[in-house]
Amino acid sequence: MQQARNNNVRMKKKRGVAILGSTGSIGTQALEVIGHYPELFDLQVITAGNNADLLIEQARKFNPNIVVIVDETQYSKIKEALWNEDIHVYCGAEALCQVVQSTEVDVVLTALVGYAGLKPTIAAIEAKKDIALANKETLVVAGQLIAQLSRENGVNIYPVDSEHSAIFQCLPGEQMNPIEKIYLTASGGPFKGFSSDQLALVTKAQALKHPNWNMGAKITIDSATMMNKGLEVIEAKWLFNLKAEQIDVIVHPQSIVHSLVQFEDGSMKAQMGLPDMKLPIQYALTYPYRIQTEYPRFNFMDYPTLSFEKPDRKTFKNLDLAYQAMEQGGNIPCALNAANEIAVQAFLDDRTSFLNIARINEQVMNQVAYISNPNLDDYISTDLEARRLASGLIKN
Repeated sequence: MQQARNNNVRMKKKRGVAILGSTGSIGTQALEVIGHYPELFDLQVITAGNNADLLIEQARKFNPNIVVIVDETQYSKIKEALWNEDIHVYCGAEALCQVVQSTEVDVVLTALVGYAGLKPTIAAIEAKKDIALANKETLVVAGQLIAQLSRENGVNIYPVDSEHSAIFQCLPGEQMNPIEKIYLTASGGPFKGFSSDQLALVTKAQALKHPNWNMGAKITIDSATMMNKGLEVIEAKWLFNLKAEQIDVIVHPQSIVHSLVQFEDGSMKAQMGLPDMKLPIQYALTYPYRIQTEYPRFNFMDYPTLSFEKPDRKTFKNLDLAYQAMEQGGNIPCALNAANEIAVQAFLDDRTSFLNIARINEQVMNQVAYISNPNLDDYISTDLEARRLASGLIKN
């Protein structure tokens, strides 16, 4: 803890943190980080969609200033449970956009899953709050708008995804050196090497067993279909101002090399470590400082072989669809994201097959009305249209 106190002097003051999605995988790990360094962080806001019981438990343990439950039917339960705590309780999706504007908040960790993260992230940027971004869909859906708003408001966006954090960690000291290419690594998921015939038979239980990472259900399915990597490709375009041809994906089953940057002279930098999301979360919350941790250390002797291979983009078509959406631009990435959210949920609900996820995504991309330069209202209408189209395809 002495190291934390030293860094507190360097940081000059505690950082007020809002965690949107505190009951999910990223949110719970972020609370572990914050709880370990009370000298560095002042937890202001935690929120959940509908997991009232865990939100109550977190509120009692970490004592934030504000708690928000999006599901309004759970409001009275939380209000009653926390009545004798010095905690403000709010409900509804609109409350997310309001609480991130608090003057006590310095950085907003957006750990919501899917499209739901877009509006509160915009509200936080407009309130000039730095963003620790774990919600990749925000940039997938509206990357052009988010990039513009962050520039106009002087807001920093710190990536939390392990792959983008790795790229970000490779860039200090390279301000004068343009990126030639980046390589995002992928584990390959539980079905690496499977044929289309084999994928036609996979079950939900199999798809939810990721070999290296402990994630929520939606992200785990996205990893199995390679859509997660596709969304990360689109996110990388906006985070690092890159073109499609500058972003490549390589399969790295050990998940030790989290991603690589190649510069114009041909040299490459890689960020490595054991697969643990707490490190990129912590780096986003404390940047530009690195804080001493007790996390397990990587030992080369435990991994005598690190392997790399090309992804099978023909079998795992979602990755190709993401590249197509990125190259088309406009509102097409938004449509792809919306279709995928509907298709993945249908798979989790046993209403469609694993292979149908990509088929639904492709059909929606081809059917949605194209808008080359969308505004926020266009993104909202595209999201609704794509969800309607995807739902119709599932029923058929």
